[in-house]
Amino acid sequence: MLSSVLLVGVLGLAACDSEETKVEAPKPEVVAPAKLDIAALQSAAENVALVPSPAEMQRALERNGIAGGLSGMVSERTLKMDIENKDVIAVRTGVALADALLTVKDAPPEKLKTRLETVKAGMAALGGGADIAATIDDINARIVNNSVSRDDLIKELDEMHGAIIPEIKFEAGERAVPLLQAGSWLEGSNLVAGAIIAANSTTAGTELLRQPQVADYFMKYVAVEGGGKAPDEVLAQLQTTLTRLKELASQPTLSLDDVKEVKSQTDAVLALL
Repeated sequence: MLSSVLLVGVLGLAACDSEETKVEAPKPEVVAPAKLDIAALQSAAENVALVPSPAEMQRALERNGIAGGLSGMVSERTLKMDIENKDVIAVRTGVALADALLTVKDAPPEKLKTRLETVKAGMAALGGGADIAATIDDINARIVNNSVSRDDLIKELDEMHGAIIPEIKFEAGERAVPLLQAGSWLEGSNLVAGAIIAANSTTAGTELLRQPQVADYFMKYVAVEGGGKAPDEVLAQLQTTLTRLKELASQPTLSLDDVKEVKSQTDAVLALL
């Protein structure tokens, strides 16, 4: 398995400025280096459900008859947050966030508690404030005591979800936001694809997985920041994966075979964690 450091390299998740170039003139001036316009990428992403609201996602899953069973599809992986690389932490926090939000309906209390604890650890490692940590502690105490309904829990997680992105942006910097979103999108797509396959649904993929603009968003990251950050074969694999996901999501409808391909493509990328 490739190291998580390579995942960061593949996604181009480290900042990279080109060298400044002098322009011959009576008064020499410095031409500013071309930089990734993170603000523009984030602005473009505001209209796509990179990290969907828990309530919105639950309604969509229920409409398609696949709201249950996602908890059992979460990989039994350990997402370590006690590392130095904040970019890796942001991606892993996004994965943990998707695991928690998408399984709130059917996850056993201890598993849901563990998933929220992982989100809490990721937020702390990224410099998140005490408010979200306190919120997670309070929610977890009531989950273990069985003193909160899952419907009420969805509402509370909706509120917490709305606070996480601005908190991360303020505390960890703008670059952390797309990384968290990347992890959440990949894991969410993987879990939903697995649920659609398990339900043998021929229609759910069209509603739940047709988001070509999201793949486009991350392809820009790879194209602008990926070069020179990872081995050519790894970078090529991710570019191929994102390109294929965009092609699939751009179709008028997604067949069950298409959904199976989404699952296999996201499996390959998540294996880099």
